[in-house]
Order: sequence, then structure tokens, then C-alpha cells
Amino acid sequence: MSQISLLLERLGALIQQSVRDAAARQGLLPIHIQVLHYLMRANRYSDLPIAIAEYFGITRGTVSQTLAVLERKGLLTKEPDAQHGKRVHLKLTSAGESVLSESWVEHVEQALFERPVDADALESTLRNLLSAMQRVNGQRAFGICRQCDHFLTEESGARCGLTHEPLATEQTIRICREWTAITAECI
Repeated sequence: MSQISLLLERLGALIQQSVRDAAARQGLLPIHIQVLHYLMRANRYSDLPIAIAEYFGITRGTVSQTLAVLERKGLLTKEPDAQHGKRVHLKLTSAGESVLSESWVEHVEQALFERPVDADALESTLRNLLSAMQRVNGQRAFGICRQCDHFLTEESGARCGLTHEPLATEQTIRICREWTAITAECI
């Protein structure tokens, strides 16, 4: 095992331990905390139950049970989609957001801040590694909306080239399940 693989394995284990600890403090399971974190970063194309199943590689049944627990505890709400009859969007409540106030994300950000690194180079390296691993595992890529091949900037604002819908600025900095890597020709 190379040093990099060992470091990634150890970092992953520490993050998982932080997730387990955070979940235990709230009387939740780790997947509950992970879903809340995901929803905090998801855009309107990705705040759907099917997107959660795809993102985590879990069954729809597991997602349904997870959402039922989170809704029962008042950590999220389901809102019907105005344009698509059966589709529901999942939104964190203020209680759901407060569960995430002290989480592993803040710990990682603090550690990166304390030991300055070339953040752009690290992000690029990790993104490439993630993409490679997703291809190997046959999973959807997911990514930040404005870093997508479908993202269009026009005089009137941003628009998704796939759905042709306008995008609010807040949506463009969130995770999207329709994300596609920018092709070399577009760079």
C-alpha cells in the first residue's frame, strides 16, 4: 500500500468515526447524518430521494426508511414539485441544519486552514481520484453545478443546458446529479 493510499484510508476512517460520533450524539445513525449533509449541499435536481440512493449507492427502501426517521424527528420536510406531480423535494429544517453545526466538515476545513496547502491543486487531485473511483464502481459522478459541461452563462443569468431551465445563483454552487465533466474541447 502506498503512503497516499494509506493516508486516504486513515482519513476516511477518521471521517467515518466523526460521522458515527455526531450521529450518536443526536440519537441517529451515520447514514442519517450523511443524508443531512448531502441535502445541505444539493440543488433542486438533486434534493430527491432517488438522487440520495444514487449518491450513496443504497436502495430506495433504505432511503425511504432514512427519510421517514429524519422527517419524524423534524429534521427535514418533503415539498411537492410544482411541475412534476409525484416528485418531492427534500428540505432541511432549522433543526436539521443545527444537527450539522458541529460536524466533520468543520473539522476538516479547520485543519486545512491551520496548515495552508495549495487548495486548488489538492481539489483537482481529489476530484480526479474521485472521478476515477466512480468510473471503476459504475456510479454517477455528481458535481458542482457551475463546474458542469451543461452550465451556461447568458445575459439573463445562468441556465442549465440539459434542462434549459434558468438557475438561481444559489443553485449553481450546489451538488447536481445531472453533472457532467467539462469536455477537453470546452476547456
